[in-house]
Amino acid sequence: MTALDNIDRNILRLLRVDARMSNAKLATEVGLSPSACLRRIKIMENAGVIRGYTALVDTASSDATIAVIINITLERQTEDYLDKFEAAVRKHPEIRECYLMTGGSDYMLRVDVESAGAFERIHKEVLSTLPGVLRIHSSFSIRDVLAARQKTRRNSATS
Repeated sequence: MTALDNIDRNILRLLRVDARMSNAKLATEVGLSPSACLRRIKIMENAGVIRGYTALVDTASSDATIAVIINITLERQTEDYLDKFEAAVRKHPEIRECYLMTGGSDYMLRVDVESAGAFERIHKEVLSTLPGVLRIHSSFSIRDVLAARQKTRRNSATS
């Protein structure tokens, strides 16, 4: 795929806000015909720019209510260590997000748990068994500051 232009970036921006937006509305927003808009989306999907669509679950109304941010430091930062760690993380659906980082730690992970006891199980059975882990530093969230912004977007989309 060639480089993204302003229209592609605008399509991506709008899909990030509301991936369920109708193609007709999306096309109108970016100034394209519906068929041209859909064609651009398909090209970005086939090129891997758009890797998929997901549902954002309101943690206040689900069982998982506490987001835990985990910083992982590996014993070594070799390609082999990184590959083995990343392959192992992909096997654990409890790990909701995983980012390779710069700075003081190698990876930042996020898990959602119901309680400290539930996190203890994940720490013992999952995190401490990941290959190459030297140090694990975990922080429990107090609240999602941007959750109100997401609710506002949803409410304005239905109005």
